[in-house]
Amino acid sequence: MMKTLNQPTKIKKQKMTMSERSNTLRAGVLGSNDGILTVVGVLFSVAAATTNQFTIFIAGLSDLLACAFSMASGEYASVSSQRDTEKAVVAQEKELIQTNYADELETVAAYYQDRGVTHETALDIARELMQKDALGTVIQIKYNLELGHYMSPWSAAFSSLVAAASGGIFPLFAMTFLPLSLKWPGTITAVLLAVALTGYLSAKFGDGSAKTAIIRNIIVGIITMFIHYYVGQLL
Repeated sequence: MMKTLNQPTKIKKQKMTMSERSNTLRAGVLGSNDGILTVVGVLFSVAAATTNQFTIFIAGLSDLLACAFSMASGEYASVSSQRDTEKAVVAQEKELIQTNYADELETVAAYYQDRGVTHETALDIARELMQKDALGTVIQIKYNLELGHYMSPWSAAFSSLVAAASGGIFPLFAMTFLPLSLKWPGTITAVLLAVALTGYLSAKFGDGSAKTAIIRNIIVGIITMFIHYYVGQLL
């Protein structure tokens, strides 16, 4: 048994797991939504205070870049912490398998016993799985982690950076380049369509209600535009 445990686990380079893909997509959806709302907030505040197109454009562009890099750095720090935690868990379980194998075996057996099989059958399943890949089995059962697959902080950061910048472009383009008569209604329309799309995507990635997410995002977008417009009026 110990010979099996002491053998190094061979980890093949595999495609991203569903959790890894979901994390990257989540960062992108959130980054896009923040990019849209923060940029339109600044645009509305500045446009309500001045009609100088260059000033409006520079303010919006500066906020777009600041938002994109802020979102990216935040995602990098957050996912890095998560990755460190996952690696610490794996190291801890590796030590426990070597020092307290019986309890780890019972934990795996209990998992299958809770799903309706007898204790004897659960132990047989646990023994077979532990003989093949003790560490991979334990972290999958206890933490729902797949050995060798950790959340990528760089993927999350890049996804958030690109999405935030892309989302902010819609209101920035509308407010800057649309004719004066279409500037405000065009920007409002662009924002509402953009936040509706991010709401829909976030619901799909999170298995939630698309209708609820879309309505929620539209309401938040309207409130954001309303507040920043009147803040600009006060300046």
